[in-house]
Amino acid sequence: MRPPSCVIVVENLPVPFDRRVWQEACALRDAGWNVSVICPATEKYPALFEELDGIAVYRHPLPLEAKGKWGFCAEYATALFHEFRLLLKVSRERGFDVIQACNPPDLIFLTALPFKLAGKKFVFDHHDISPELFAVKFGSKGLLHRVLTLLERWTFRAADLVISTNETFRRIAVQRGGKHPSDVVTVYSVPDTSRIRRVEPDPELRKGKRLVLGYVGIINAQDGVDHVVRAVRHMTRELGVSDVHTVVVGDGPALPAAQALAAELGVEDDITFTGYLSGPALLAALSSFDIGIIPDPVNEYNDKISMNKVFEYSALGIPVVSYELSETRRLLGPALAAADSDDPAGLARAVNALAQDEDRRRALGQAVAALARRDFSWEREAEKYVRAFNGLLAQPELVEA
Repeated sequence: MRPPSCVIVVENLPVPFDRRVWQEACALRDAGWNVSVICPATEKYPALFEELDGIAVYRHPLPLEAKGKWGFCAEYATALFHEFRLLLKVSRERGFDVIQACNPPDLIFLTALPFKLAGKKFVFDHHDISPELFAVKFGSKGLLHRVLTLLERWTFRAADLVISTNETFRRIAVQRGGKHPSDVVTVYSVPDTSRIRRVEPDPELRKGKRLVLGYVGIINAQDGVDHVVRAVRHMTRELGVSDVHTVVVGDGPALPAAQALAAELGVEDDITFTGYLSGPALLAALSSFDIGIIPDPVNEYNDKISMNKVFEYSALGIPVVSYELSETRRLLGPALAAADSDDPAGLARAVNALAQDEDRRRALGQAVAALARRDFSWEREAEKYVRAFNGLLAQPELVEA
């Protein structure tokens, strides 16, 4: 007998930067699985192969940076070629019993089909609802939207197991994807509390102000960092707020546009864009936040997704301000300080109200910390995840040497 083995394919972020995928890989490794990961190479993670903590990471170049509908098609085609090439390489060098595909896009199942025909299991880790994301990004539901809906359905049908990131996604897998409920498991993207904790804050980020309003995350167009900039302008110009400094932690395609907008609106001195941070610098920045902001606009996509920021802010006891989004409200309940309108002015008013009320700020921080201790446990999510994988290999012949 040999240990079971899995290869995880993720296209939009490298490992270990993709926190969810890295935690899943580590959970399988700790449960006795041999784990390989296929992902893109980036400037920060350029090595085409390395072994990290017992996990083999195969990276591929991705020279195309998509800027439009057809640009994404070209990027995905390039990625699919490399993913299939590396699946063949992993199959020869290490072998695998299970392929896990992490979307977007809902195309990776194509690379898994030949191996599935050879008896390998296919797991779909459902990170994003691609049809809704497309509609939000491009404001249309034409031919490409219909194609994405079809690809999503085919991905669900190909999957022996679906890992959903929240209960809304689980309902989509069952109702839209036709999966049997027993073949869908919800695993939330909860941070490992052994890695995220309060440390000494970075005093430089406060810029001498009483409070720090903070954002952390990838900066894409749909993430609403432009709403942060506009909310800061409303606070400083319309509400007369002068004792709050804003810190934006993260990098992404929309970062230059957000910085340009801050300069255009005259609030560049009120916002610090740190760029990408990791390790102690990231923890020091997060520990400086007095209020955490989730600026993702209200739309059919953001209303359904579980923001990683919800779990990260909660783990550190940071009170949260966001728009009234269904999944965010479901996770935080009354511990959420929601904007009274779906625009940056509403965000600004919600932030200002919390900034001026120290008792409520402290109470909401304690409430989200209590939620994190009670409900947001990676150990529990990892146990569900590993149990589901072990269930795939019920047939002994799949793990025989």
